[in-house]
Amino acid sequence: MDASLTLSLSHTNSETQDLIGSYFLDQWRLKSKSAAAKFESVLSEAEKTPLMEVEESEDEKEELPTELDTLNSSGGFSIVGPDKLSVHYPNVNLHGHDVGVVQANRPAPCKRLVYYFEISVKNAGAKGQISIGFTSPGFKLRRQPGWDPNSYGYHGDDGLLYHGQGKGEAFGPTYSTGDTVGGGINYASQELFFTKNGTIVGTVFKDVKGPLFPTVAVHSQNEEVTINFGKDPFVFDLKAYEAQERTKQHSTIEKLPIPQNASYGIVRSYLQHYGYEDTLRMFDIESKSTLPPISFVQENGFTEDMNMYSLNQRKVLRQLIRSGEIGDAFKKLREWYPQIVQDGTSAICFLLHCQNFIELVRAGKLEEAVLYGRTEFEKFYKLGDYDDLVKDCAALLAYEQPQKSSVGYLLGDSQREVVADAVNAMVLSTNPSVKDSKDCLHSCLERLLRQLNACFLEKRSLNGDQGEGFHLHRILNSGRKG
Repeated sequence: MDASLTLSLSHTNSETQDLIGSYFLDQWRLKSKSAAAKFESVLSEAEKTPLMEVEESEDEKEELPTELDTLNSSGGFSIVGPDKLSVHYPNVNLHGHDVGVVQANRPAPCKRLVYYFEISVKNAGAKGQISIGFTSPGFKLRRQPGWDPNSYGYHGDDGLLYHGQGKGEAFGPTYSTGDTVGGGINYASQELFFTKNGTIVGTVFKDVKGPLFPTVAVHSQNEEVTINFGKDPFVFDLKAYEAQERTKQHSTIEKLPIPQNASYGIVRSYLQHYGYEDTLRMFDIESKSTLPPISFVQENGFTEDMNMYSLNQRKVLRQLIRSGEIGDAFKKLREWYPQIVQDGTSAICFLLHCQNFIELVRAGKLEEAVLYGRTEFEKFYKLGDYDDLVKDCAALLAYEQPQKSSVGYLLGDSQREVVADAVNAMVLSTNPSVKDSKDCLHSCLERLLRQLNACFLEKRSLNGDQGEGFHLHRILNSGRKG
């Protein structure tokens, strides 16, 4: 072979290894960061999680309203209790603007499906002029919610809904002593809703895109309410409401016309991509009687033949790595794909050596692990690109029970999967038909899920950065419960 061509192929192979290796090293680093954060939270003496707090991804964690804001007051017309969860109007109101208004200490979180809070009327006072609603930052705290622009209020004395003006509109029943009233925001439908004693009273379109604060107001002598931001169970069944809203979304999706064999092709390409040869064979057998044969070509250019490339070898390699037999996986790679492991300092070699070290720790062979680490890790540590991950591995030796430590995630099966996926992607990249090594990183199914996530984020952006993102784990969990 011409020397220049050999050099070019070698350079291309190096670029491919760098791209794929860097991707999976980044995946590892994300796992390390997440594991460290979880470990820290377990050790810290945090307060109980409010019932309103839902499971969120790292980039969607928001601070929740937890109490009333006592810094901004309505001029002494109302008194906030020491617990900052109760409001009392002690005096006679002399003017229409002598309103005791209190906002929550934080705006309603918006990167979710629904936000909700409740008030309980302990005493309706002289006139029962209590209201619950949402107001914007800078709202005049001597005005009832709904009287001014960018505010909404459901009033107890007349049952009217006020939205940005002093004139209310027919909405729901009045409420008084002993009633529990709630206010919520449905970010999917862009509506506010209000409840009385656990039943929805009505909804109103939310035309304010900015932040809104949960707000309560009292306006006649001896009126008193308590506020529940989620620390205690709600009277309204919020979980059932959320489930109902998600069912509506799923029903809309299910009405979309999808070819009968589309899901078959997507699942099949996933099994091919990750080398699940045995499962693929059984899947094909079960599908022959129900679906016609198809020719499935992914938009990224991967054909049937490309997905089937080295399927048996990739299956064997995955099985070896998932079983912790890293030495045997190395041998197979040297035999079948020597170009993948010829550079002993590549990212893929680093991942394999780290996993071999981890397997020794898992087996309790600590002395052997120490010797192996000294031999193999030194060259990687000197490079500087891997020092943080080398430290994670070495830290396993510092604990009597490493599985309970901040680096215990390394001993789990998910770490084996990272290495197996990296090797699988590298093998796929050796196919001469592959034009872009990025196509080897993800299956068609994963690309669809990424696109779905992008669509959710775009929809949220159009709604003023409000609404939840796409959470696959939530959908899968809801399916199990169903």
